[in-house]
Amino acid sequence: MNCRYCGAPLNPEMKFCSTCGRSQQDETPPSVVSPPPAVSSEVTAQTGRWMAAGWELVKADWMPFVLMALVFLVVTGCIPVVLNGPLMAGFHIACIRKLMSGRAEVGDLFKAFNRFGATLLAFLVMGVFTFLASLLCLIPGLIIAAMYQFTYLFIVDKKMDFWPAMLASHELVKKDYFGFSLFLLALILINIAGALACFVGLLVTIPLTYAAITAAYRDLAGFENKENF
Repeated sequence: MNCRYCGAPLNPEMKFCSTCGRSQQDETPPSVVSPPPAVSSEVTAQTGRWMAAGWELVKADWMPFVLMALVFLVVTGCIPVVLNGPLMAGFHIACIRKLMSGRAEVGDLFKAFNRFGATLLAFLVMGVFTFLASLLCLIPGLIIAAMYQFTYLFIVDKKMDFWPAMLASHELVKKDYFGFSLFLLALILINIAGALACFVGLLVTIPLTYAAITAAYRDLAGFENKENF
């Protein structure tokens, strides 16, 4: 099987091309001349549902997630920028393992280090894009951040490089920019509330954030392979 857009060879079970990031489902192949397909009503943000799913995930195994949040804050505080991307991706791995196998461990936080280059570049590029958009107004910055909120998941789950992963994330979000921006905004506000609670609240709100985004990714893209985790 080849990608219908760039022609790269693909496993028949793959839903996204690991080269160009384009979805292989629910779209008319470019060789067929027809009007652009309507946006699928199934791909819409469900903020309440995903946040509730994230809360249930964290609540069911709260101790490892709280410890991961503590380690995350300490490590990124001591070594900023360089380790943010790999640790963010590691948080998603922990959430995926919890969803798929019913367990999560603190060590999961470091399991994305085998994708260090891709996650670091993703963090840097997304940070630059979001910063430049925010110079125009906070709203464009929020939209850009929302566009790429699934990037780390595509890197660790679909084994994509950083740029195809960013494109794949955008493929999902572009079907409901407004809804996904509100979803991200809700998560940002929760983390602000956590910071205001003497920063202790972040130990809960940070895991909740990654769990909610992972739950959304599960519903929208599905996990590629159980053996990955």
